[in-house]
Amino acid sequence: MDRLAAMDVFVRVVDAGSFSGAAKQLHMGQSAVSKAIAKLEERLCVRLLLRTTRRLTPTEAGRDFYERVKRSIEEVHEAELAARGASATFSGRLRIQATVAFALVHVIPCLPAFLAQHPALDVDLVIDDRNINLVEFGIDIGLRVGHRRNSMLSDRKIAQCRTLVIGTPSYFNAAGVPRIPADLVRHRVIIYEEPLGGATWIFRQGAAEASVSLNGRVHLNDTVGVRGCVLADLGLAIASEWMFAPELKAKTVKAVLADWSLPPVEAWAIFPTGRQASAKARALANFIESQMSISGITSSSRNDNSSCAGNPG
Repeated sequence: MDRLAAMDVFVRVVDAGSFSGAAKQLHMGQSAVSKAIAKLEERLCVRLLLRTTRRLTPTEAGRDFYERVKRSIEEVHEAELAARGASATFSGRLRIQATVAFALVHVIPCLPAFLAQHPALDVDLVIDDRNINLVEFGIDIGLRVGHRRNSMLSDRKIAQCRTLVIGTPSYFNAAGVPRIPADLVRHRVIIYEEPLGGATWIFRQGAAEASVSLNGRVHLNDTVGVRGCVLADLGLAIASEWMFAPELKAKTVKAVLADWSLPPVEAWAIFPTGRQASAKARALANFIESQMSISGITSSSRNDNSSCAGNPG
């Protein structure tokens, strides 16, 4: 087995977490995969993997080797794509991390069309609202909503939407429709907790400004939970237009106080620090950006250095 092939086997083993998983991806025997790793470790004179009965994990040297090797393999694949021309499709595996609601509402519905364009490409989708370490989790691209918490990360703003006061028609029929921001203190409000939202909001209308501190019996730190509570008529919520995109379109929820504005919400494509974004990761970012633009509820921006002034949604 040549050097590049052995490197590819190592990357597959780390991504799969086992020899058997890598063997299935590579259509090789498990023993052949194990031998390839053993020979690679022997040639490098270093232990790359820690073997347990349940899982294989890279050593510190293995993690560093993995990052460098994966980047090299991606560059080889991209060079081949460039040589074959723009009509070539991607292959291999793309690991994506996205926040829960964003994944359910905007990423997963886009995957069938994206995978149809690239039939040899496999996707791992890690759904997690935390700002996980992309390198540690082997993530190629993170899709996150809200503040850019680390300006050192390589990122690109892919979309922006409004923050709205949202509730169901049945809730507003029973509780009344707020006419000004101060009316919200008399309503049942689902509080989307900091750093994801918060109880204090500043509304603007031209030169006028109104700060409102809300009270709510239900506090959540999960976007799916906020959606569920609103749809169950437990109260209204202040949330991104993205979070309720299907329901707003279907008119099963409605936005009020439309003549007042709140800080916008931005979506970002985040790439691992120290690694040039792969062509596959860039292609997914472009695809998600285009699909959100088509949806008609988002305004895109190519300004990578702009900052998010709003609360995540």
